Amino acid sequence: MDESKIGQSARRKVRWHLLPYLFIVYFVAFLDRSSITYASIGGMDKSLGLSATTYGLIAGIFFIGYFIFGIPGNMMLERIGARRWIGIILIGWGAVTLVTGFVNSAVELSVLRFLLGTAEAALFPGMTLIITYWVLSRERAAAVALFMIAPPLANSFGAPVSTLIITQIHQVMGLDGWRWLFILVGIPAVVLGFITFWYLNDDPSKAKWLTTDEKKWLTTALDEDRLAASQHGEITAPFKEAFKNKQVWLMTIMNVFYVMGLYGLTFWLPQMVRSLSSKNSTMMVGWLTAIPYLLGAIALVLNARSSDATGERIWHTALSAIVGGIGLFGAALAPNPVVSFLFLCVTAIGVYAWSGPYWAITTNIDPRIAAVGLGIVNALGNLGGFVSPYAVGWLNDTSGSSQMGMLFLAAALVIAGVIVIMLRRTEVGQKLILAVKH
Repeated sequence: MDESKIGQSARRKVRWHLLPYLFIVYFVAFLDRSSITYASIGGMDKSLGLSATTYGLIAGIFFIGYFIFGIPGNMMLERIGARRWIGIILIGWGAVTLVTGFVNSAVELSVLRFLLGTAEAALFPGMTLIITYWVLSRERAAAVALFMIAPPLANSFGAPVSTLIITQIHQVMGLDGWRWLFILVGIPAVVLGFITFWYLNDDPSKAKWLTTDEKKWLTTALDEDRLAASQHGEITAPFKEAFKNKQVWLMTIMNVFYVMGLYGLTFWLPQMVRSLSSKNSTMMVGWLTAIPYLLGAIALVLNARSSDATGERIWHTALSAIVGGIGLFGAALAPNPVVSFLFLCVTAIGVYAWSGPYWAITTNIDPRIAAVGLGIVNALGNLGGFVSPYAVGWLNDTSGSSQMGMLFLAAALVIAGVIVIMLRRTEVGQKLILAVKH
């Protein structure tokens, strides 16, 4: 087998062995993370006495734990290896989600949401870091997209299934349906955690499913890729360099505004759909909510493939956020429920199309600081996930409708898109663009 065929074989095996695994892990993570959304419309708020503001605050508390433990968690992944660390956190957050089914107060729910955030904090930056260990930079948008379709698909699948659990398993063994939801979505994470210990490999050199020649080719190609992208021809750098890196902070700022729109939508979309018509049952809300997420998953894959095929990242990223913002503006101001729902579909398309090209840009920061840098981008960026659910809940309580919350999220997405466009005019932005085109 010549060298070109060895490389093709190695890359193909990575796509089929690693990326489906990352998809399943992230799929389960989002089922656990967003289960509170469907519990909210399924009786949890009434059982625990939660107002819209309180629900939004508790949903967002997840991101406080996420913020605090994001960077340390990513450093732990580098220290003890992806296999052990991801297995441990899977078991941890699955157990937390399961226990959430037995809460009896807003305080208990808040504590468990915080703990869920701490357990999941290292997952996404860890997975993007793993991508840099296995996938060449020119192919990362598509690679990221293959596991980033998990959130919209998890929500698309989770919406009808969650509402089915809530309505059909209600009062089994004396437990409300929303309690069973937390219990049943927590179990797969625990099981997957134990599977991880034997399935995942930390890097290509340890992969038994690659031949010796494939290991050698892939390791060499990835080392050359990292050295070419490094600003100093080195693989590692002091911890403090990540905090002084302008690229890291620029990507973090745009991520904050994007995440505000993303998680505002994630934690409030079922409520937005329900507000369109008083005739919608809980099951109908679940089925309708699945549609925007499914369209978002399709848009994510198509936009990532287009970005990789053309080598263009900036407009693929910026226009996605702006389209999402326009969709929310339209949904808030639409003259009837049907038009409003169609605009919510446009919103999901724009919001999820962002992920592939954005993270393809972000993973091309200086490889010497990748572990800490990606932790900063993800941890600080996800503080937007604390702000927006709470802000939307407060606006809903204050105004008595969901319109003002939609407009708030729309503005955040448009700002994110504008910042990305401005990236082209900065020295830092040019470095990132050149790194992607390498």
